[in-house]
Amino acid sequence: MLNTSYNQIVNTAMIGTYEKINVNDVVSLALDEQLKPSNEDGERVLFLGIDLQNDFMEEGAIGVPGAHQDVERITRFLYNNMERITNIAVSLDTHGLHQIFHPTWWVDPEGKHPEPLTIITTNDLKEDKWKPVIKQEASIEYVKNLEEKGQKNLCIWPYHCIEGTPGAALENQFSKMIHFHSIARQTNVKKVVKGQDSLSEMYGIIKPEYSQNDQTNHELLNYLGQFDKLIIAGEAESHCVYESVRQIAEHFSNDLKWKKNIFVLTDGMSCIPGFEEENKKAWKALSDKFNIQLVESTQLKL
Repeated sequence: MLNTSYNQIVNTAMIGTYEKINVNDVVSLALDEQLKPSNEDGERVLFLGIDLQNDFMEEGAIGVPGAHQDVERITRFLYNNMERITNIAVSLDTHGLHQIFHPTWWVDPEGKHPEPLTIITTNDLKEDKWKPVIKQEASIEYVKNLEEKGQKNLCIWPYHCIEGTPGAALENQFSKMIHFHSIARQTNVKKVVKGQDSLSEMYGIIKPEYSQNDQTNHELLNYLGQFDKLIIAGEAESHCVYESVRQIAEHFSNDLKWKKNIFVLTDGMSCIPGFEEENKKAWKALSDKFNIQLVESTQLKL
């Protein structure tokens, strides 16, 4: 049992806000605990948080309805399993303004940029509905390859998670909990930056949707393989969480025992509106194919 209460770490009323946090206070609380160091764990358990950043909170640039409750359930899960979660890793979606999925990259025949959530297909390009402002040949190749490889069509997103802005930072209450764990269990939070290639979208944590050169994060895959169990949650369920789980499951597809120890917290993620039906079918197919475990946080016993 922890000396520090959940409410001393997390202020649920402030989830999704830009509350200034004092890391020194978090460290001070964590130092009051007497937990064994994570390197002494017999069973190694990793929690992987996908894009739990301000711009994916409900008031953010790509606000995901339900994100605040997701954060509360995730932080309670981390608190209740503080002594059993060995390490925590998080992804940080990080972009510049000029990227292929942002409006500035494209114009219509009148020179207007597309609105957010516009889908751009190869037919649109053939009909001159949209054209890239820069890197024209590479941009056309990108859209074409997305379709040929069965990936999601190119979607134009609002400007989000711009490097150096508050929107790109971890949600504050989640941030406090994972850094509390870091001190209490004497381990470092692994932070994985993704999405900086201007000519590709990177929903999944392992590799872009399509790229001309191999950008697979082999170091991260090797890191994941060191654990006995992997628990995943975050935002958004329909895109970054789903693609991350799919990429990880595909990489470890020959290791049946390891795949059965991938747990996705169904109450720790929410879908971007408009993608619900597609999302539901995709998760069922993924679960059936790879035997990953879709569970609620209160049902998972470590």
